[in-house]
Amino acid sequence: MEIPLSELNRVIRAAQKGEETAVAALYQAYSQAIYRYIVYRVPMEEAEDITAEVFVNMVEALPRYQISEAPFESWLYRIANARIADYHRQFTRHPTMELLESTSDVGTMPEEQILLDQETSELHSALSKLSQEQQDVLLLRFVNHKSHEEVGRILEKSVSAVKTIQHRALTELATLLGSSGKKGRHYLRGRHE
Repeated sequence: MEIPLSELNRVIRAAQKGEETAVAALYQAYSQAIYRYIVYRVPMEEAEDITAEVFVNMVEALPRYQISEAPFESWLYRIANARIADYHRQFTRHPTMELLESTSDVGTMPEEQILLDQETSELHSALSKLSQEQQDVLLLRFVNHKSHEEVGRILEKSVSAVKTIQHRALTELATLLGSSGKKGRHYLRGRHE
């Protein structure tokens, strides 16, 4: 459920006062985008918990949130980045062996699932080698399907800067994946898009 821009500030103010329906509306409006942003940066089995942490942090920090020209969504992405960084700091201190869980659909053959898991693992590895800024732009553009203008507002950058970062990121991603660039875009967009 998307909150119209004309209503967003009213919903934020209501949430700041503790109105549960307003907090729920913010969660419904942004949780899927934040989850998609997180799931490309941490193991899938951790993404839901980290997404929940983002929204717990949102509720805790809402009374101090100042409505400004910057989109509310930018603030949520900053919280998400902080939680992702916390996860990686903890992971490097306490490394664990990650088990690959099969996320296969009923109709997916085991061989296809193995190939898909390998491709996803390659993409995660390649993405992690990009700068934070490049990761942000690619995930917002290709995973959350944001326009250049929307990404610019979220990251507080000009449209031309977003396009430049995107171009450089895709070029670097293509090099890391050993492809012409289409492979990285294919992974980011999903198999059926």
